[in-house]
Amino acid sequence: MMPQWTSDEDGPLTEFSTQRAYKQVRAISRQPHYVGSKNHEEVANYLLKELQKMGLETSIQEGYTLSDWGNLVKSKNLLARIKGTNSSKALLLLSHYDSAPHSYSLGASDAGSGVATILESVRAFLHNKKAHKNDIIILFTDAEELGLNGAALFVTQHAWAKEVGVVLNFEARGSSGPSYMLMETNGGNAGLVHEFTNANVPLPASNSLMYSIYKMLPNDTDLTVFREQGNIQGYNFAFIDDHYNYHTAQDDSKHLNKNTLEHQGTYLMPLLQYFANANFDNTVSKEDFAYFTLPFTFISYPFSWIFPMVLIAIGLFVLLVFVGIGKRILSFKEIGKGFIPFLGATITSGLLTYFGWKFLLNCYPQYNDLLNGFTYNGHSYIAGFVSLTIAICFIFYHFFSEKKTTMNYFVAPLFVWIVINCGLAIGLKGAGFLIVPVFFGLIAFGFYILTQKSNAILNLICGIPALLIIAPFIQMFPIGLGLKVLFGSAILTVLTFGLLLPVFGAYTKKGAWGFLFVALAGIFFAKAHVQSGYELGKAKSNSLLYIYNADTQKANWVTYDTNLDAWTKSYLGNQPKSADFMKDIPLFSKYNSGFTYAAEAPIKELEEPTIEFLKDQINGDKRELKIRITPNRNVNRYDIFASEEIILYNFKANEVQAIGQKGDKYDRKRGKKILSYYVVDNLPLEMEFSIDKLVPFDMELLESSFDLMRNELFPMIKRQNWMMPTPFVLNDAVVIQKKIIPKPVVKQVVKKVVESTPVQDSIIEQKPEIVTETPKVP
Repeated sequence: MMPQWTSDEDGPLTEFSTQRAYKQVRAISRQPHYVGSKNHEEVANYLLKELQKMGLETSIQEGYTLSDWGNLVKSKNLLARIKGTNSSKALLLLSHYDSAPHSYSLGASDAGSGVATILESVRAFLHNKKAHKNDIIILFTDAEELGLNGAALFVTQHAWAKEVGVVLNFEARGSSGPSYMLMETNGGNAGLVHEFTNANVPLPASNSLMYSIYKMLPNDTDLTVFREQGNIQGYNFAFIDDHYNYHTAQDDSKHLNKNTLEHQGTYLMPLLQYFANANFDNTVSKEDFAYFTLPFTFISYPFSWIFPMVLIAIGLFVLLVFVGIGKRILSFKEIGKGFIPFLGATITSGLLTYFGWKFLLNCYPQYNDLLNGFTYNGHSYIAGFVSLTIAICFIFYHFFSEKKTTMNYFVAPLFVWIVINCGLAIGLKGAGFLIVPVFFGLIAFGFYILTQKSNAILNLICGIPALLIIAPFIQMFPIGLGLKVLFGSAILTVLTFGLLLPVFGAYTKKGAWGFLFVALAGIFFAKAHVQSGYELGKAKSNSLLYIYNADTQKANWVTYDTNLDAWTKSYLGNQPKSADFMKDIPLFSKYNSGFTYAAEAPIKELEEPTIEFLKDQINGDKRELKIRITPNRNVNRYDIFASEEIILYNFKANEVQAIGQKGDKYDRKRGKKILSYYVVDNLPLEMEFSIDKLVPFDMELLESSFDLMRNELFPMIKRQNWMMPTPFVLNDAVVIQKKIIPKPVVKQVVKKVVESTPVQDSIIEQKPEIVTETPKVP
């Protein structure tokens, strides 16, 4: 599914080199470079210089955006453009250069690998010096990790966005494994499928089911913004294995698999060369295609074929069964017996795996520390449960079938697979290609019915499509969705075993094979047990925040952890109190993590933010407000909350509205949360809005700095090398909690330019004037 080699640094300069790209990854990922950090600016400057080294003219786009996630940030996009000879639409190469905040992520895979892939591919492309028709835009977006804000800034505010024909977006959700291609389009995908086929990518790894699943998950990329806000379509390329490194301090260059980086290059080079001269009108279509890959091959066909293919499969199946019964090769009694081992193995393995994983979570509570749900020994558990499932299949067929299983027993898996495909044809057409292995099963079945003989070589050949098409999902599902779906892999293993029954059914010692696979499962479970601890490079995540409530003048240490370790206990104690009192502040977390434990903390002298009411007046039945919050220390984030009774109208933050906002009501998708403002250059937050005048004003803020571990006020104990900050949550932060209480309105500073000598102008600033008139409302 992916390259098993890496291209050398000394290779031709006209070709992609993994080693050269890897050097770029190392340069980008030396330090965490989240938005607002000093390193973030350094990485931006480095990338601009690398583009300029290639002779490209660069530009910067800066501006505020408020995403539909409720995240406000000032993004800084980096751009360059390669002119074509006769361009009507441009190809856009896309990746983001910011790293995830909170967790000391170095951003090597996510998405230093994507940036490096583009830099190296563009270098090789330019070195070829071949004329090309279409313009090529290079866009390294900012603030992707905060809410796709950089992409939104480009799509909604940059003139080049209207000229984009297709986007190639390079991403990561892990640090190894094959890179999967996912298409994003608002219309049909047929045009994108055809153009991808024409580009002759050497090692494609993709299928239409993956995008169907992707759309169901809370995982958007920058390309999603292009599709939703700009109706611009394109291709995502992302790898997902070793998911436990995603957004963590372990997302460094050492953990990035070089073969995976090579796979990204094998996509971009042929696609860059193809789309540099393609007609982008050919990518537009209203028709959808199902597609899947076999080694070195990309296969597709229209959705309109799926239902007829299922009907043909049903017709062939029914015909062959009745011909078999007519020839007395098959009998309803023996066919009925065939359902017993097949359904028995399916139900038993599914339940055993489901409750087996629940049991393991109780035996190894540390597995709950990794929020993404995939443990460091996760591959051993996949292998263990799959081996156990195969053992269950052999044991069931040993006890509930003949010594040599007849083709009567093959009817059951064929019937179940056809039923499954009927459902897919109606409700999940992206998985319509799963009918293909069924046809090969029908070929083996039909040969037996017609000749009354079972051909071992034909049965083996007909089983290969099941292995190539279905078996990868057995591993892919737990990697992508977490080990909680291992039971799905077990069921899929039985279903695959069923299609291979003409092969395995001929095994005369099924019991022995069953015990062999039980032993093999035991070996994998033993391996998982040995690897169940933590170590350097496979670290335990933990979390700690210092929260000072400026209203009650009390401070607490707070954590999200369920399993406290020696480091967190040194602050929280051995018997910390519940953190239920913090539930009124529902901080966003990708996995809905909430505070678990808290303990009293010493009071530190923290500079509280300045809260000013620049406007507070009644206008009809509305109360109009403008609030400015200015930090008095170096901060990284503001979280603003309000009572859910408060409806906000005409809401603006730092003079921008939420992207895609319709009407005058501000859509608060996350309950009490109004917004999270990620601070750049310590710039203040200004919110302007109106509320119903009779609704009590109830608003609160959290001001956070991501400097707990280096703040001079806090002599913190360094984590041990087998620990790391928990990702996906506000972590390692010094937080001030404070109610936003209405105050007398402060008149804003007005600057007047006075005409003076040509040499120098004078600027007179009026001093703030306190207005004592305040509305008499709660």
